[in-house]
Amino acid sequence: MTQIILSIDQGTTSSRTLVFSSKGEILFTAQEEFPQIYPQDGWVEHDPEAIWDTTYKTLKQAYDFAKKAGHEILAIGITNQRETTVVWDRKSGKAIYNAIVWQDRRTAEICREIKTRYDEAKLTEKTGLLLDPYFSATKAAWILDHTDSRGRAGELAFGTIDSFLIWRLTGGKVHATDATNASRTNLFNIHSSDWDEALLELFDVPAEILPEVKDCADDYGVCELLGEAIPILGVAGDQQAAAIGQNCFQRGDIKSTYGTGCFVILNTGQDCITSENRLLSTVCYRLNGQTTYALEGSIFIAGAAVQWLRDGIQIIEDAQETESLCESLDGNHGVYLVPAFTGLGAPHWDPEARGAIFGLTRDTGREHLARATVESVVYQTYDLFKAMAEDGVAPTSLRVDGGMVHNSWMVQHLSDVLNIPVDRPKVLETTALGAAYLAGLQAGLYSSLDEVAKNWQIDRAFKPDMTEQTRNENLHGWHSAVEKVLTD
Repeated sequence: MTQIILSIDQGTTSSRTLVFSSKGEILFTAQEEFPQIYPQDGWVEHDPEAIWDTTYKTLKQAYDFAKKAGHEILAIGITNQRETTVVWDRKSGKAIYNAIVWQDRRTAEICREIKTRYDEAKLTEKTGLLLDPYFSATKAAWILDHTDSRGRAGELAFGTIDSFLIWRLTGGKVHATDATNASRTNLFNIHSSDWDEALLELFDVPAEILPEVKDCADDYGVCELLGEAIPILGVAGDQQAAAIGQNCFQRGDIKSTYGTGCFVILNTGQDCITSENRLLSTVCYRLNGQTTYALEGSIFIAGAAVQWLRDGIQIIEDAQETESLCESLDGNHGVYLVPAFTGLGAPHWDPEARGAIFGLTRDTGREHLARATVESVVYQTYDLFKAMAEDGVAPTSLRVDGGMVHNSWMVQHLSDVLNIPVDRPKVLETTALGAAYLAGLQAGLYSSLDEVAKNWQIDRAFKPDMTEQTRNENLHGWHSAVEKVLTD
């Protein structure tokens, strides 16, 4: 009988549950997409019931597969889209408003107002973050302010998606989150590892609605919805989970995940490095009460730009088409897309920036737009690496994952522009894999991170093959385009 982990991966555009063996092999995957809601310019919401329904449906399919195959289910792991915020009624379990998604920019004015009366450097010192709509604090306050709920905080619960799912899976018995998700709220002191009273007051978020903060591998209660009691033993935000799935356990290890957005995480060990270039200091993971920190760069739009090509302007039918379209050209022909659909993230942090395309001519076709879209993700990654180098950290190699890295042209271009080797693992679902590893650690399936690390296998190694002149010309065109959309 094979011992397996059920790993819930609740993402920005879909919910999935994967079945992993002890060796990190994917035995089964169930996936369900759900709608994106755009009430106004810059607003992005999800229906919490759609999140729950798709999550439970995929979990049930994975469970049924495991039982039919005769596997022994050890535990459930959970990873989730970070910063996305839900407030729900403790009695009914129903959300009082739609989930406000991490991409949402509605609280930009609130952030500007807070900056006039509070030193952002003090916030960064405590949380490692910036005053930006990206994070959960202003989202939670906005929900409370716009739903007539201020007077009944004791009846409500706040959480990121992991907390909401844990509440539902345990029948309302557990209200908890892990240290990685807590570290993305702007309410959590990453040095003392607790909710910060001064920040709760600053953002006007009542303490009584907050979840308990646990280690990433910990006891999160029991799910009894599937016909048997299955413990929930591992939780981490998606990007930290991907770092764990990529076995970034040593100081200096770095990974970049290309999903809806792009997120680069560099393990900094026990040192919490404060960036001078507007990168984020964050919790990489917390195990046995010991925090490992990371330096992170966040790009809001990566795979979402390819989705826009498919669903928005409808010039492709499938994301896989972008690889052949990119390969069909001998260069970008001066066409650049700046995908600031919801502002620009690190290192610019400009919530008011908007997307633009530059260099169009009468000869421009869909292949140029596809290539400009894919290239934009690579160039944004370069900007993060440049910021890290200016902070004194210069990575010499990179591990990548996420849906976009199926595109080998993109990964090669990434190696060319960064001018370093890039490794693609055999298992690209590293986010779900990381959650499975955490649950496996707590369940005793693995004795240590060193044992987990033995599972990592490379699929293909990409090495740089671009002249310095071409690289510099491409980057000059990109930076000229970015300058034109910045508002700060």
